[in-house]
Amino acid sequence: MRIAVVGRGNIGGGLGERWERAGHVVARIGKDGGDVSEADAVLIAVPGGAVAEALDGVKGIEGKTVIDATNLIGVDPPAGFDSNAAYIKSRTNGPTAKSFNINFARNFDEIDSQPITPSQLYSGDEEARETTEQLIRDAGFEPARVGGLDKASALEGALGIFFGVSQEAGAAPFYRLWAPGELSA
Repeated sequence: MRIAVVGRGNIGGGLGERWERAGHVVARIGKDGGDVSEADAVLIAVPGGAVAEALDGVKGIEGKTVIDATNLIGVDPPAGFDSNAAYIKSRTNGPTAKSFNINFARNFDEIDSQPITPSQLYSGDEEARETTEQLIRDAGFEPARVGGLDKASALEGALGIFFGVSQEAGAAPFYRLWAPGELSA
């Protein structure tokens, strides 16, 4: 799959590396923007308050499957939207998902050594499901769907819980969700 990553920071850079190791072709787009028209999927991994500016510099994103990995730390979604993911969908008019916003990038190098595959929560349009789940698996996680794109604001709000767990534990946690009787090491 051809993936364009908008954002070269810890999340975008780390996921880009993991996806390249899984055999994907990854183009990295920085703050100056670029053309993503050749991409099959686009990851938005910029600071939450910079999403509008980032999208302004991206060409060829119309109709693409987009995964929003932004976090709203100290900012609200753009006026009129309950989440950054909803705002991104309004700008791209394509299948949209929210994911990769509550796992810690500093753990990316530790994923493969875990005794149980960590979960990755996501929400999104049904049309984005197959691509999102594949990219979650190819990043080393097990997808855990929480519903449609209307649940993106809940994922954005969950970040505070994971920050709290991290502070109390003194480490960035992985998490795993499963149905009773379905987990095996």
